[in-house]
Amino acid sequence: MITRRMLNFPAATGWSHPFFGMDELRKDMDRLNRLFDSSGSSYLPHFFKAGVFPALNITENEEKYFVRAELPGIKAEELDIQVNGRNLTISGERNTACCEENIKYHRREREGGKFSRGIVLPGDVDPEKVTASMVNGLLTVTAGKSEAAKPRKINVN
Repeated sequence: MITRRMLNFPAATGWSHPFFGMDELRKDMDRLNRLFDSSGSSYLPHFFKAGVFPALNITENEEKYFVRAELPGIKAEELDIQVNGRNLTISGERNTACCEENIKYHRREREGGKFSRGIVLPGDVDPEKVTASMVNGLLTVTAGKSEAAKPRKINVN
């Protein structure tokens, strides 16, 4: 008969259970969130509390770069999109005003106000071939690659 001997994990390794302390960490994070929420987040620098907005993806094919940004609740006419060389800037303002005054937030994760997100595209673009469209809060900026940025086939003689 084969018997297995179970090691006492903390005693044998000197380490405690791998998830020991996670509950305390969650409680500490909740306390920090309450501290900043109750103070109107005034202690946090603007760049920290706003995070990186809007969230976006950058993809490409042989002809174009595609930048897709999530902008729920923002209208296309409220956006300012500029391209300068390889730099693309998406700016606007997000209004999160509630319909009631004198409300108390229990959790505030959606920030409002002006935003500007600048990115550097992977290659040169033709500014005449940049278009933008907005469907259901998803902004798609399509930037045609400049001729110099497109791949070329080199024939070997």
